[in-house]
Amino acid sequence: MDASIVLIVSACVFLAIGVPVAFALGLATAATLILAESYPLLVLLKETFSGIDSFPLMAVPFFILAAELMSGGSLTEVLLKFAGQFVGHKRGGLGYTNVVSLTFFSGISGSALADAAGPGSMLIKMMDRAGYDRSYAAALTASTAIVGPIIPPSIIMIIYALQDETVSVGALFVAGIVPGILIAVAMCVVNFHVSRKRNYRGDGRLPPLADILRTTWKALPAILLPVVILGGMRAGWFTPTEASVVAVFYALVCGKYVYRTLEWKSVPEILSRSALLSASVLIIIGLSASFAWIPTIEGVPQAMAEWLAGMNLSPWTFLIIVNVFLLLFGIFIEPLPGVMVLAPILAPVALKLGVDPVHFAMIVIYNLTLGMITPPVGGLLFVTCNVSRVPMSQLVRELLPFLWAHGVVLVLLTFLPGLSTWLPRHWGFIK
Repeated sequence: MDASIVLIVSACVFLAIGVPVAFALGLATAATLILAESYPLLVLLKETFSGIDSFPLMAVPFFILAAELMSGGSLTEVLLKFAGQFVGHKRGGLGYTNVVSLTFFSGISGSALADAAGPGSMLIKMMDRAGYDRSYAAALTASTAIVGPIIPPSIIMIIYALQDETVSVGALFVAGIVPGILIAVAMCVVNFHVSRKRNYRGDGRLPPLADILRTTWKALPAILLPVVILGGMRAGWFTPTEASVVAVFYALVCGKYVYRTLEWKSVPEILSRSALLSASVLIIIGLSASFAWIPTIEGVPQAMAEWLAGMNLSPWTFLIIVNVFLLLFGIFIEPLPGVMVLAPILAPVALKLGVDPVHFAMIVIYNLTLGMITPPVGGLLFVTCNVSRVPMSQLVRELLPFLWAHGVVLVLLTFLPGLSTWLPRHWGFIK
């Protein structure tokens, strides 16, 4: 009995009956090892622990902790006020504030779910009180939170770099800047048209210059965190893992001594929350690694590479096929296990066809991240519905124009490689 077939069928069955993705992958691996009788059951434990036994992976809990410390230091309120002063007075101003705030916050959290559950929930309430449809506010928040894993620092980029040795974490971090800004602009365009159609008005008042300068000065330390991370890595002062530790100390100093809102008594709760988030991420990574081990040892990546190479596809045709496949795959699988399973299979094929590894990485990451706002598995949909108390049917209906905008951005990223590669090449991350 072919172990890979048993693995895929088992995973589909467990997902179909509602088992969480991480545990579905682990149970599918266990079922395959038992039924196929080709490998010992000990493989499940060994590969799960091997999957998280990585020095670069240590950056994940530290970046999560840094984001929690910054949030505990009233970062959300500071960024909301900073973003709102520039766009809040325009038609649809709170919608623009939503997009700009989440874009800035994504440069700290690296997580779409954290963006939606934290500042996103506050923004939905603000938009609701200002007369925006609550379902529209929720859809805008979910669509914009996609920027979280795209703009550095990004947890999923760290995981991708571990699966594909041809790219570095630093190169992926820098590569995400332009696509992240492009996504934010696309969300603003949709907000412009919807606000004009529904007559969502701003407050009509631009703050005095003195207030703008004061608010900007106050927000500057928070905004500079991604600059410190990328600048330190570019200068060779620290590795991505060391950068995550620097981010923790930077966030601690900002919250305690700059904003003076982080209290020592709240630190244990922040540590506990960060530990739970880190544990959930690492469980997904570990069980995904054990799941990916079986097709790897069975030679599936090599067979797929040879099959695709034998079709004599052009790079552009290959990328179109990959986009369609990943969009469908991402509907059912969350981004982290998706990267763990697919990157080792698809990245070598892309490289063989002459596709730039960084360009391809951004396509894979963006595609799988879009799965977070597509049912039935879309994690962002459930988080946003929970914090906004909007029915799923209403949220999905309001999502449609945003999904079209994401589709346009995906086409641009696919056929304009420079959007992903120019900045890392200019900064020396790509030779």
